[in-house]
Amino acid sequence: MTVINKPINPLIEYLEKNFSGRLVHKWQHYFDVYHRHFARFRGEPITMIEIGIFNGGSLKMWKDYFGPKSTIVGVDINPECKKFEEPGIEVVIGDQSDRKFLKTLAEKYPKFAVLVDDGGIEWNSKLELLRSLYFFIRDDGVYLCEDTHTSYMPVFGGGNLRPNTFIEYSKRLIDRLNAFHIKEGDWLAPSYFTGATDSIHFYDSIVVIEKNIRTRPEQITYGSEVSFSYIGPSLSGNK
Repeated sequence: MTVINKPINPLIEYLEKNFSGRLVHKWQHYFDVYHRHFARFRGEPITMIEIGIFNGGSLKMWKDYFGPKSTIVGVDINPECKKFEEPGIEVVIGDQSDRKFLKTLAEKYPKFAVLVDDGGIEWNSKLELLRSLYFFIRDDGVYLCEDTHTSYMPVFGGGNLRPNTFIEYSKRLIDRLNAFHIKEGDWLAPSYFTGATDSIHFYDSIVVIEKNIRTRPEQITYGSEVSFSYIGPSLSGNK
């Protein structure tokens, strides 16, 4: 039997080496999701914003992960979190459900590369953050929202298939991503999201959106020309 050794996740490696450091409280599977989507930014001069500071442990983790060229910005509604500032780590106090505050945050840190929402678990505050800041993420940046399972929990105003929760809103973004192909009418015409979004990834309790500038897709063919005709509609919708 062949045993495949899984590479060590540098986030887990950091936490194991700093076991007595500030508290980091996450679901275990989150760390592989982080590394899958954030690894390409390591060592680069990026700005990362994390909403929700708690005990400040993740701020130091991110600084170690992204490296000395990075700027890590923590956002929290609790003024006590200011004490977690240090070189390369900045703390901004504000409410993620406050649209005016989020606009000020985007102006202070233009074109940040990574946005992690680990803040308020009420779905309406998560929606406000996504709607307000997605435009300001760098064109090749990543948005990641944690704890989306609260959309299914009545204690947080959620429930399975309950309208307007964060999860139900995220499902509709799939239609926005595919809007170049929708021909039923103007109700879902291509939008900024359509042209700025490369992919949407759903995990247990996490939604990740990766940005990339896109234009209307075009079909191409390779190989020798042959005589061929479609029996039904082609992939373009034409005969």
